[in-house]
Formats: sequence, C-alpha cells, structure tokens
Amino acid sequence: MSTFQAPKGTYDLTPPDSAKFLAVREAISAPLRDSGYGYIETPGFEDVELFARGVGESTDIVTKEMYTLTTKGGAELALRPEGTASVLRAALEANLHKAGNLPVKLWYSGSYYRYERPQKGRYRHFSQVGAEAIGTEDPVLDAELIILADQAYRSLGLRQFRILLNSLGDKECRPVYREALQTFLRDLDLDEETRRRIEINPLRVLDDKRPDVQKQLTDAPKLRDYLCDACKAYHEEVRALLTAAGVEYEDDEKLVRGLDYYTRTTFEFVHDGLGSQSAVGGGGRYDGLSEMIGGPVLPSVGWALGVDRTVLALEAEGVELDIPATTSVYAVPLGEEARRALFAAVTELRRAGIAADFAFGGRGLKGAMKSANRSGARFTLVAGERDLAEGVVQLKDMESGEQSAVPLAEVVAELTTRLG
Repeated sequence: MSTFQAPKGTYDLTPPDSAKFLAVREAISAPLRDSGYGYIETPGFEDVELFARGVGESTDIVTKEMYTLTTKGGAELALRPEGTASVLRAALEANLHKAGNLPVKLWYSGSYYRYERPQKGRYRHFSQVGAEAIGTEDPVLDAELIILADQAYRSLGLRQFRILLNSLGDKECRPVYREALQTFLRDLDLDEETRRRIEINPLRVLDDKRPDVQKQLTDAPKLRDYLCDACKAYHEEVRALLTAAGVEYEDDEKLVRGLDYYTRTTFEFVHDGLGSQSAVGGGGRYDGLSEMIGGPVLPSVGWALGVDRTVLALEAEGVELDIPATTSVYAVPLGEEARRALFAAVTELRRAGIAADFAFGGRGLKGAMKSANRSGARFTLVAGERDLAEGVVQLKDMESGEQSAVPLAEVVAELTTRLG
C-alpha cells in the first residue's frame, strides 16, 4: 500500500472501469467528428486573466473555485476550470478564423479543475468533452450542436435526460432587462456577497441554488418579456429546428448557466437520476467572448459534456455499455523455446492488427490459462516442446472449448480468418 493517495476530490481511472470513460468519450466525440469538427488540445493552465475576463470576475468559478499559482518568473496562472476560453484563445492565436472557412468547428477532451466541496458527481478534477463553433451567427449552428449532443447521449443508451432551453438576449435587449432585474433584486433580503453580485452580473443571482434565495425570486422579471424582436426570432428558429429534428426540449426561463459569456441561446442537459448534481452538460452562444479576450468580433456557440457525470447517468439508468475485450488472442508458452516462438507469433499478430497478449513471467499452464480467461481473449495459443517439434501450436476457442493444431507458420492467417 502506497503512503500517497489521490488528492481530495479527485479520482483515478483504472481498468476495467476506465474502459467506460473511454467509451463515453468516444461516443460523445463521434458525432462531432462526423460533422466537420476538428480536434484541438490546449494547455492545462492558462493566464489567470483569460478566465477572469472570459468566464467572469463575478462568477463562483473565478472568485472561489480556480486553482491559481505564481510561477518563479512571477506569471499568474490558473489550472483551466473550463474549456471554451482556452479553445477560443488557441483558435485566435493560430489565426484559424482567418483561414476563410467559418465557422471554425473544434472539439476537445480533457481534464478541468475547480476547488469545490467534493461530493458524488462534483469533483475537483473532472473530465469533459466539448465542442465549439467559432465565427458564425446562425440558429442552425446552435441547433446542430444540441442535436449532436442528443445523438451522442442516445447512442450510449441514455433516455432519461432532459434538455432545458432558454435565451439570454443580446447586447441590445439585455441591458434593459438587467436594469429591471437589478431594481427588483435590490429590494430583497440578500447577503452582502449576493448584493455585490447584483451590481456586477444580476443574472447570476437567478442561478443561485439556495432555497431561501429562490423563494424570493418567484416574482422576478422574466427575460423573455424583454427580448428584442431579433432575439425572439432567433430563439424561435432554434426551437423550430429542434422540433423538426425530433429533439425534445423544455423551455426554462430561469436557465442562466454559471458563466458570464453566454448570450442568446443557452441550454443544459440534466438527468434526474443524479440527485443535486443533475446537470450532465450544457452550453450556449457566446457572441462577445472573443472581444472580451482581445480578439475580433466572432459570434460563437459551444457546449461541454461531463464524462464522469455521463458515466453516473448510465449507472443510474442501469445501462451496460457493450465494451469489447481488449485482447483477442492470448499466448501461453510451455518452455523457453516456446516462449521465443510464441512471442514472435504475438508480435506478428499485433502487426497484422490483431489484439494479442502473452503469459509473461514463466507461469505454469494452470495459472496462465486463468490469466487467459481473465483477459477476455476469444482464442488462446498454447505450445510446448512437442508442439514445436511438429511445427504446430494448439489453438483453443475460449467460447466453444474446441482445440485444434495449427501450423505455426499459418497462425496469423488462421486467426485473421477466424476473427473476421
């Protein structure tokens, strides 16, 4: 037993459970890869100001949850708490928006870090798959991303999730609503920190989960009543496109999300089987973020889906993923000469694209066959001195139990045929 343990609020991914996480990442990214999204990877840490400007100085993420550090050279850095700001920064730095093909469609997968009170479904280190479409204002793009996330979840077998949808308006109509909301909130019985938030970003107060705060928000002015004609038309088009695609959603006028950069379309994926941490993913349009971090006008939209919460959602629904065995062939040598011969055969099998493993350590037949069973291999190769003298190996079908002698020189061809 090691004297060290994973830090509080984090988790290790180890086999066989790690296979679930890989399968979820693959399922979420597959529709994106089929829809013109290219892979992007950014550093695990960025300039603190990137998140302060982009995510918002009034958000809990920036004020309470970021892991920050000062380098020996004096630079102020932060472990990334979310992916959008980093991806947009990287796209701007690489001038992807100048390549002449907008929107720039990108997807990513990685770890993110927030200092929160650990509980099931909420970790200090967590994994997400995200997608961003940068540089185009088009309701079809908003609908596309929501549809692709819905497709990904359904491909995994999830059914008990809901899509919540709202519009946050834009720079034309939101200031009017902001003023009305601030006037309403100033008359409520709120703590000093929340009162400060009223002046910085009052929409964030609507996102407060405390029951005593929510009770006072019952009669708060509704953003939908303040949307300009352009935002109303835009939102109705997104709704119509989702309906035409057969994607069910729920209008949620209180949906704000916890980041300052959202405009117009905002959405969240929730699963009622996860208790208080019901959000498995979410996103929206962020038309002003590029300008916030020093870039040109680039209207954009994106989402991030939590891998760990998606795994929890699968478990809540009792969905068992069909994860193929990592090994197709397992070689069991009996004797030193057989070790060399079968290791050469395993090497050739791998070069032919067949997943093969080997009984390392010189174990006896009984122990090696137990390992073969645990590996999930469909076939086992067994050879001893007598077999090699005859130029054959014993090929055992682990499903039927049938065993036959196969010429050593024909092992790769035989297994290629049998495995299809």
